[in-house]
Amino acid sequence: MTDTLKLAVNGGLMRGFPDNVNLLEVNATFITEAETKPIYRLFSINDRHPAMLRVQTGGRSIAVEIWAVPLAGLGIVLTKEPPGLCIGKVQLSDGEEVLGVLGELICCEQGKEITEYGGWRNYLKTLS
Repeated sequence: MTDTLKLAVNGGLMRGFPDNVNLLEVNATFITEAETKPIYRLFSINDRHPAMLRVQTGGRSIAVEIWAVPLAGLGIVLTKEPPGLCIGKVQLSDGEEVLGVLGELICCEQGKEITEYGGWRNYLKTLS
């Protein structure tokens, strides 16, 4: 049994963003950049954070980061996430399935769809 698990993040928890400190404070370590299978849509929630939703149609690959998070710190990280985000299984383009941060349907329905950008970083570049 391992004392860490892989977590896919697609927004504020990624390197270079303010909430990344939430991962670092629990001694999580960056593993790699990755992409999901093309079965997700991405939404901007007031341009503060994204929400990723798995869909049956209209999805595409979304850029994510994979982190090794200590089991003891996972709850701490997740309780600091914005309302409307949750944990679920994320399918990566290489076929691996890991836990990841997803958006609840109601959160996504109230957001602006940004799937076409393929990721939060790409979307934010269009705002500046």
